[in-house]
Amino acid sequence: MGTIPAYAAQVTDLSGSDRPSNRMSDRSVVVDVERLVAGGVGLSRRDDGRVVLVDGGLPGERLEVSVIERRGSEHGRIIKVLAPSPGRIEPECPHVLEGCGGCDLAHLQHGAQLAAKVDIVSDGLRRLGRWKKPVVRVGASLDPWGFRTTLRAAVDGGRAGLRMASSHDVLTLTSCAVAHPLLEELLVDGDFGTATEVTLRVGTATGERIAVVTPAATGVRLPSDVLVIGVDELKAGRRAWIHEEVAGRMWRISAASFFQTRPDGAAALVAVVAEMAADVLGDTSVDQPTLVDAYCGVGLFAGSLLAGREGWRAVAAERSRSSVADAKVNLADLDVRVVGTSIERFRVPSAQLVVADPSRAGLGRKAVKVLASAEAERFLLVSCDPAAAGRDLALLVSEGYTPVESVVVDMFPHTHHVEVVTRLDRV
Repeated sequence: MGTIPAYAAQVTDLSGSDRPSNRMSDRSVVVDVERLVAGGVGLSRRDDGRVVLVDGGLPGERLEVSVIERRGSEHGRIIKVLAPSPGRIEPECPHVLEGCGGCDLAHLQHGAQLAAKVDIVSDGLRRLGRWKKPVVRVGASLDPWGFRTTLRAAVDGGRAGLRMASSHDVLTLTSCAVAHPLLEELLVDGDFGTATEVTLRVGTATGERIAVVTPAATGVRLPSDVLVIGVDELKAGRRAWIHEEVAGRMWRISAASFFQTRPDGAAALVAVVAEMAADVLGDTSVDQPTLVDAYCGVGLFAGSLLAGREGWRAVAAERSRSSVADAKVNLADLDVRVVGTSIERFRVPSAQLVVADPSRAGLGRKAVKVLASAEAERFLLVSCDPAAAGRDLALLVSEGYTPVESVVVDMFPHTHHVEVVTRLDRV
């Protein structure tokens, strides 16, 4: 096999530094890729056993790479694939071949992507979470094409695009294989004036569309149904939102609020959480049982779990003011108290069930301490980063919880990103 295409031969340098240790050397070595690890990089070894992390490397491959040293570890840029993985393919999206950095696993067959992600999650839970034999299974199968309903894009000369791999350069798009058609139209055809960045969001159930433009909406030209708002207007206090339907409920989602990037993915997460919580939610022996929904966003888990359930109440905590406002609207028909606070400062009540859906960084030690003080018999951790899931698992175990199982939900096909829901029971 000849020289590898640009889409798989990029080195992602996150250091942002031009120090000599980050410059490409002229060293060329041959490595064997053992597995993918957190971040989607291939953990590889030289013939002498030293580890080299290779972007674009796939399990089972033998590669010729050039090596740089970054932050004390060696990273490889693929020069040539000497023995390819059976799962290596040419990406279906032409923009990936041009170097688009949006889909960093597009060179791996879709079925093999999921298996690799299960391995990545298992590795994080075992190595960082100290779970000797993690039980990891796969959740619902989701459509790998046309699914994204939220996307943040860079803008160059009025045209929206995505960053090139390992670069700040913007690649304008003529199509996007993973964007929902309602969003793809705006991404491809929109004129965003003098903007430097735009966040596009659509509601598949309602057809509503919004464009949040940085720094201001000057000169933006989009179809008349699109609500256009500048970040400067949001900072001045203007509110704007769309609606989406998930799990049989309609959700208000404001311009500055977090919501999952696909409604079917949000529904899949709700289904996994509801399944893991079913016996606790069905226990009628407790008087006025309580759910703690930490990092509640617009109220997705509290609203979905408590809808139609008599006797239960919830306390939902969220730091984002925008999301708190949405949650109060979305949960108004339920016995839910929405608290605007960071979890580290949250005065958590005693509870039977805790659901926590933190950001990519995970819970961390202080938030684990706070949430563990609820003394809930079950803790459901929703993680969007396998490494963070492992670190949080270890912390929760130190607080008296034991892991039971994890479920992988592949909400981001063709990328290394993945959601994992872990059930822990109090010892």
